Amino acid sequence: MFKLNDNYLKLPGSYLFSTIGKKVNAFAAQNPDKKIIRLGIGDVTQPLAPAIIKALHGAVDEMAQAETFKGYAPDLGYEFLRQAIADNDYKARGCGISADEIFISDGAKCDAGNIQEIFSVDNKIAVCDPVYPVYVDTNVMAGRTGVYDSVKEVWSDVIYMPCVAENHFAPELPKETPDLIYLCFPNNPTGATITKSRLQEWVDYANKVGAVIIYDAAYEAYISEEDVPHTIYECKGAESCAIELRSFSKNAGFTGVRLGFTVIPKELKCGEVALHSLWARRHGTKYNGAPYIVQRAGEAVYSQEGKVQLKEQVAYYMNNAKYILEGLKSAGYTVSGGVNAPYIWLKAPDGMTSWEFFDYLLEKANVVGTPGSGFGPSGETYFRLTAFGSYENTVEAVNRIKAL
Repeated sequence: MFKLNDNYLKLPGSYLFSTIGKKVNAFAAQNPDKKIIRLGIGDVTQPLAPAIIKALHGAVDEMAQAETFKGYAPDLGYEFLRQAIADNDYKARGCGISADEIFISDGAKCDAGNIQEIFSVDNKIAVCDPVYPVYVDTNVMAGRTGVYDSVKEVWSDVIYMPCVAENHFAPELPKETPDLIYLCFPNNPTGATITKSRLQEWVDYANKVGAVIIYDAAYEAYISEEDVPHTIYECKGAESCAIELRSFSKNAGFTGVRLGFTVIPKELKCGEVALHSLWARRHGTKYNGAPYIVQRAGEAVYSQEGKVQLKEQVAYYMNNAKYILEGLKSAGYTVSGGVNAPYIWLKAPDGMTSWEFFDYLLEKANVVGTPGSGFGPSGETYFRLTAFGSYENTVEAVNRIKAL
């Protein structure tokens, strides 16, 4: 008789955003007259920029002609996109990442979940706490996290690095030595960032102890402060210890189009084995590539038109973030984030738990956010709101919360 991967049975409950969706849908069914404003999931609301739409139409027209039709994409992505990424995201910032070190995919979430496949199950992971749930959950599925403590809500074989108000929601170097270190800056969920010198400490540490940093830079387009690095490869020595995950979802609105990439420098090795070759083998075996029309759309992100239009979209969302941040501060909430990231991290009032505040906002203000405890034990009593709604809905949501 067939057997299951028992590691899946260890996962507590459902995926965080699935749970939120079920609760919101149940409330909406019982209250059809209520206008619910959703500032929970980090999904964009602005339409694709004109330069991207133009590129999509052009690529669709190519697919209609035999002489320009495209079938399977190259394993690692089309050269035109990989080169545009290398030139604009790395060489322009003084980083030595080349086009052949870039792997095109359908998004950072998939890569964040799949990258652990090339590492031994014996590796010990370290994660920020709170953290994007995919990092932990996919390691649970692989059997790398040990036993779950349902009271403390932690895994026995995971090193948790608390990100709390006292350390400005940025982790400190762990006392126990990890093999894989997951970092995300600007951070999802807290919106926190670290300086280049602080990130350099992490790179130096990883090289010293022989760890790999899996660096999620999905929100780098929202960085506004000078001393915050846009890529880990701005740090000296990062090519020998870091893998970087990037996405087109938040900087270009591709949540419904799907495009991302992972950078694995050829210098990053385990003994004599290059991780680049392992990921290339995995990529070629399990992935058929992002569609040609989507990769052409990705190329348009780096056009002069695209850069101008997307800068305006980012500014739109960050204006929302500023409104939420300032509005909640004026109402007496303790808030952070919202400066280099489209997320606002706030303390639940009156000693409420994260889920109590979720229910309170949903029932009393008809506003949806994300309970901080869903991101890890250090997220308890905190709450996340996103700036990805429309400006009108953002204003109305903040006014409803202030009126409570």
